Amino acid sequence: MRTLRPIRRTLAVALAAGALLTASACGSDDLSSDDSSGSGDKGTVRLASQNFDEAVLVTTMYQQVLENAGYTVPDPTFVDTRDVYMAKFPGDFDVVPEYVAGIGDYLNIDQNGEDAKPVTTNDTDESLQAMQPLLDKAGITLLDPSPAASQNAFFVTKDYSEQNGVTKLSDLQGKSITLAAPPDCKGRSDCEGGLTGVYGIDIAKILPLGYATPETYKSVLDGESQLGETGTLDGTLDDQGLVLLEDDKGIQPAQNLVPAVSSDFLKDNPDVADPLNSLMAALDNQTLGELIAQVTVDRAKPEDVAKDFLQSKGLID
Repeated sequence: MRTLRPIRRTLAVALAAGALLTASACGSDDLSSDDSSGSGDKGTVRLASQNFDEAVLVTTMYQQVLENAGYTVPDPTFVDTRDVYMAKFPGDFDVVPEYVAGIGDYLNIDQNGEDAKPVTTNDTDESLQAMQPLLDKAGITLLDPSPAASQNAFFVTKDYSEQNGVTKLSDLQGKSITLAAPPDCKGRSDCEGGLTGVYGIDIAKILPLGYATPETYKSVLDGESQLGETGTLDGTLDDQGLVLLEDDKGIQPAQNLVPAVSSDFLKDNPDVADPLNSLMAALDNQTLGELIAQVTVDRAKPEDVAKDFLQSKGLID
C-alpha cells in the first residue's frame, strides 16, 4: 500500500483519533437518527454505514454530494457491523455505501445459509454478474463501482515479522494465532474461515476488538494477539511498528466501493444516481488512501476532508 502523505502517528494519537471519530460519527447500534442537515427540495435520502474511519469518510462524501444535488440527508446512522443496518435495508434506509464482495457475500449467506458457496471472486465484473439474482431478490440496485477497492488485510508487528520470518499469510501456516478482528470475522471466507481453511492457520481465539480500531492495534502491539485485521489502504501501520502481510493465496475478493440503493427508492428518485456515480469515478486507491490518512493520521474532521476533496473535483459547490 502506498500513500503520499508522511505518516507521523503514534499509538497515543491513534487512540485519540479513534475516540474522536467514534464521537463525531455518533455511532450506535440502535439505528435511530432524527437529526437532519441540508434543506433540499428533492426529498430525503437516509444513509447508513459502518463505523470505521474509511466508511465514515466515504459516507460523509455521500451525504455532501447528495445535499449538493438538492436532497435532504439526515445525519447518517453508523453501526459496528454490516448485518445491523442490512437488517433494515431496504426499508429504514435508502442508500448505503458498500463494497462489492462485502454486500454480495452478506446477501448470499443471508439468502442461502452459512454453508452457501461464495459467489464473489477477485474479479469485479464476474462478482457483480454472480450477485445479480441476490440483489434482485433483496430489492437492491448497485450503481457504478469505483476504481477504488479497499480489501481486508492482516498485520503483525515488525518485530514478530522479523523474528519469525513472516511477510505473507502463508508463513503463518500451522501456527497457533490469536486474532484481533471484528465480531463477524468467524467463519467468513475473507477472515477466520479463509485463514484456517485456505492458509492452514490455527486461529486459537478471536478477540472481537473491531476493524482497524485503536483497540485492535494495541492488542497486537501489546502481544495479546499476534494478528490484527485492517484494510489495504491503512496508512498508519508503519509509524506504529506494524506490517501488512501479503494475501498470497488470494482469499480477499473484489471490494470496489459501490453505492447500494433501494431499488424502489431509485425508481422514484432516479436523479440520486448521478452524483454518486460521479463520486465513485473520482476515487482511486491512491486518492482514497491520502484522504483516509488526513483523518487517521492528521486528525482532520471527516466532513472537512470530504468537503475539500469534493470541491477540488467540482463535485459540490
